[in-house]
Amino acid sequence: MWLLLTQDILDPFRRTALLDWRGKSSPSNLKLARSLFCILGGMATGTIGWSANVLLLPVGMLFPAFWAYAPSRSVATLVAAAHFLGASRGLPQGASIFFGSQYVIGLGLWVAASLIFVAVHSALWTQQSGWQRALRYFSATVLMSLPPLGIMGWASPITAAGVLFPGWSWFGLAATAILLLAMTTNLWRIAVPVVAGFAAWSAAVWTEPKVIKGWIGINTTFRYEEAGQHAGYAQQLETIALVRKAAGHGANVIVLPESALGLWTPTTERLWTDALSNSPVTVIGGATIIHRDGYDTVMVELSGNGSRVLYRERMPVPVSMWQPWRRFTGDGGRANAYFFDNPIAQVAGTRVVPLICYEQLIIWPVLQSMAMGSEMIVAISNGWWTGGSNITDIQRASVTAWAKLFDVPLVMAVNE
Repeated sequence: MWLLLTQDILDPFRRTALLDWRGKSSPSNLKLARSLFCILGGMATGTIGWSANVLLLPVGMLFPAFWAYAPSRSVATLVAAAHFLGASRGLPQGASIFFGSQYVIGLGLWVAASLIFVAVHSALWTQQSGWQRALRYFSATVLMSLPPLGIMGWASPITAAGVLFPGWSWFGLAATAILLLAMTTNLWRIAVPVVAGFAAWSAAVWTEPKVIKGWIGINTTFRYEEAGQHAGYAQQLETIALVRKAAGHGANVIVLPESALGLWTPTTERLWTDALSNSPVTVIGGATIIHRDGYDTVMVELSGNGSRVLYRERMPVPVSMWQPWRRFTGDGGRANAYFFDNPIAQVAGTRVVPLICYEQLIIWPVLQSMAMGSEMIVAISNGWWTGGSNITDIQRASVTAWAKLFDVPLVMAVNE
């Protein structure tokens, strides 16, 4: 499949050059054909690369080639838009459910979410070839990987590193970055078959990330009516029953989804510690802690001996949760972002990468944590609002790729 895809990519450029040499097509027609090809290519890299199949992530690595060889800045802008919108195509449906609004509002938020990614790639595009173009793309990648612009850094092709070079750790990340830069130069003729070859080999020998004996993630299917709704007493009891069942099957550390513990209060803590009083298990679950000026989305560690806040989310979902403008208007109710704080959580003697929902789609949280010497990834999310789209599956594919890159175990828990 990869060889055929490579051939499909190469042929249009060859045909364009041949037609130009023979003089059978006007320059304007050739430019139009090239523009359409690049835009459709950007759409394909986003749509196929982020189709929720982890093994297709390397398709996204062709994006810089289509972006770089766009005949003009306006076309490069459209290529970036097509890539981002294709990768985030589940957002309109999810946003309309989350906000309880009409689908057209979801479409508006979908387009708005793409503006930073598109603006960065539009501003840094250049007609200059060679190292200047590669340097521009490198700058765009760095900007979209770190705050503040990196808060919208979805659909980054660098995520494919775990598929191409599983177990290579930082060397695999560097090799992937080099291939992405090569895509923007004449070396794309080498980079494309190299990516295709590594992707095909990885697919042939692919295995799921490692697991640690005794660790388990519990997926749930609790339904919420609207944003801001929290786990009630009945849901808490049902979740406790799931934990007891998993403990009865030998689990030592049980991971629950985001929001599984609801609003974290002394009453909630007492309910859970009493339920675990006769059990040796440790439970990690998502909860919400309310403050006077906002709230924290957290991971809590629980046992029969008590509880502690394990992790505070570094990057909540922008707009729907993280609303920094409220700080200036004096309105409360916003989620707090801790950006570079608490990158490591210590659980049962293991240093873990804690990732809550949105953090699984962006770059710096996982890389920051791995740079601190983490030994496994614990990822939780609450996808009640995704409405059957592929958003939670894309999250799963992304964290799977990171776990494979660094060869660390992965435990996930999702409320689907």
